[in-house]
Amino acid sequence: MQTSRTMADMLMHPQFDPVALQLGPIAIHWYGITYLVAFALFLFLAKRRLQHAPYADWVAQGKWSVQDVDDLLTYGVMGVVLGGRVGYCLFYKLPYYAEHPIEVFYVWQGGMSFHGGMLGVIAAMALFAWQRKRPWLAVTDFIAPCVPTGLAAGRVGNFINGELWGRAADPDLPWAMVFPQSGSLLARHPSQVYQFLGEGLLLFVVMWLYAKKPRPLGAVSGVFLMGYGAMRFMAEYFREPDAHLGLLAFGLSMGQWLCVPMVAVGAWMWAAVVLQNGETSTTPTE
Repeated sequence: MQTSRTMADMLMHPQFDPVALQLGPIAIHWYGITYLVAFALFLFLAKRRLQHAPYADWVAQGKWSVQDVDDLLTYGVMGVVLGGRVGYCLFYKLPYYAEHPIEVFYVWQGGMSFHGGMLGVIAAMALFAWQRKRPWLAVTDFIAPCVPTGLAAGRVGNFINGELWGRAADPDLPWAMVFPQSGSLLARHPSQVYQFLGEGLLLFVVMWLYAKKPRPLGAVSGVFLMGYGAMRFMAEYFREPDAHLGLLAFGLSMGQWLCVPMVAVGAWMWAAVVLQNGETSTTPTE
């Protein structure tokens, strides 16, 4: 391929030290810090979400409180960790883990799935709603706008670690980057940055603005499913598929196939509640 850029002109991944701080035998990793940032952002945004209708009314009535935000984070973390690990084993390496089931618990070896984590969070929110005797969709509508910033923080961690790099790009693309961790010196799309901007920052702005006004029960959750599914589906065209899976039917990656039901269910949820109740109907009183 003819290109005006030489290897010396190419952007190179900085290859950060994954350890941000070493305190004796204790190593604090950048990826762990991004998780802490994600949790802190959730707490910050969720406490402000309590000021949105109808949650502000429920706080005034003593039905919701700031303590609920802390509890939701605890439930959510458990759902992300358990669901993310199980989802990775089922969706991405089922034959391997079927033969080595004990390694499902080897979380230090890496391997997490967003879609599995999302299912884990949905289950955790269902448990929270059941225990507190609250509408399940009122809970998922509450947390949905507070999630994208955490996803953005996670993509920063992916970039720092130099993982989940993108597919080969035109070397003349100004922001094309070489990821030596990939085992090649090909110019690649920095797909982690694309996902940070799309399913992180852009989705947050859309979700926060949409959720600030009263919406029918389930509408906010539906928009999140559609929004994340669409953003991730597009980003996967620039992200290198998992080496052991490659591209599947119709040239789509596993990540794209997992997004298809997300978008479909989200569209069905949103259309069903909006057509039935109108776009500005409020969430039913608890």
